[in-house]
Amino acid sequence: IPSQIYTATNRAELVAALRRGAANPKIVKLRGTIDMSEGVPYANTGDQASRGLIRLPSNTTLIGDGAGAGIINGHIVVAGVSQVIIRNLKIVNPCDVGPIWDPNDGALGNWNSAFDAIGVTTSDHVWVDHNTFTDGAMTDDLLPIENGQVKQCHDGSVDITKASDYVTVSYNVFGQHRKNNLIGSSDNDPADAGKLHVSFSNNVFRDVVSRSPRVRYGQVHMFNNYFVGSKTNPVYPHEYSIGVGHASQILSHNNVFEIAGGAAALRCRDVIEPIGGTIRGTFKDTGSALNGAPLSGCTVPLNVTFTAPYAYTARPLALVKANALAQAGDGKLTTTITGSGDVTPDTTVTLHCPPTGLYFCDDFQNGGTANWNLLPVAGAN
Repeated sequence: IPSQIYTATNRAELVAALRRGAANPKIVKLRGTIDMSEGVPYANTGDQASRGLIRLPSNTTLIGDGAGAGIINGHIVVAGVSQVIIRNLKIVNPCDVGPIWDPNDGALGNWNSAFDAIGVTTSDHVWVDHNTFTDGAMTDDLLPIENGQVKQCHDGSVDITKASDYVTVSYNVFGQHRKNNLIGSSDNDPADAGKLHVSFSNNVFRDVVSRSPRVRYGQVHMFNNYFVGSKTNPVYPHEYSIGVGHASQILSHNNVFEIAGGAAALRCRDVIEPIGGTIRGTFKDTGSALNGAPLSGCTVPLNVTFTAPYAYTARPLALVKANALAQAGDGKLTTTITGSGDVTPDTTVTLHCPPTGLYFCDDFQNGGTANWNLLPVAGAN
């Protein structure tokens, strides 16, 4: 339906397209780079949460229109929805303007940030394909040191949590980032059990420190991915690639790891990391290689019991690196589909307030209250 195909060239048009399309099947094409801040720096985390938000409804395809399409200063939220596709975009991981210090995070405390480039929560049937993710110009060596730690403003590139299910992450390039992909956010989320079926295929992970991915509960299938980095990289030193966490099951086929550095020959433990949990996670691999040698000697349990719920044939190991480098990332797809979807910005304000009763009402049009500062009032209330 032409009226459900939209082309957006700026934040206002993108917001209008998503609002008008609602949950109807639709295609939203992005042309050029969309700066969600519109050149106005975010005043605080609340301002960033409101203006930087790209909330995708069900039945949405968000796709870059050729090379050069992408998003900066924005965060894509896929929450409580189904049937969402995100393709062919260059996405700069958002930098939280107000990271929060947590003295109990780790032995020395850490700074925590609020925004993932793409956050998938309580959603199903999501496809993230042919995108490029980096920290952009704000690399970690440019961040200040406070409380003895890097004041980290980046969170995840693509995080999949809260009982999301049937998510595919394919042909993406992930580069220059610390904590890349989180599958399951807590050891104490029993609703995740039996969910978090996630596939990673034909991706490039370049200079990623950790979490490619880090898994709790999930049943994750990884095949034909290419991992490249260095233990001695001055900004993004490789710590591990795949984190095997609480009650996770990870099935791996024909992945290629090329990790330089280290005082001795690297072993499986240097790329596959067992991470806590009262129920030990499991990892089973066939056909993968670490620096040209078979991936072997892993210290995690091998008793993976699930099988991929689809037919597939893993690409021969010798072809994995070249294929991923040639095919993954943004700018590799073209689309000729056009439509007449209305992207005229909506300048009216619609309030949805009850006629009676004690309440407060916002006019942010996205259900958020981030910019409200509610203060106690003296006297009887």
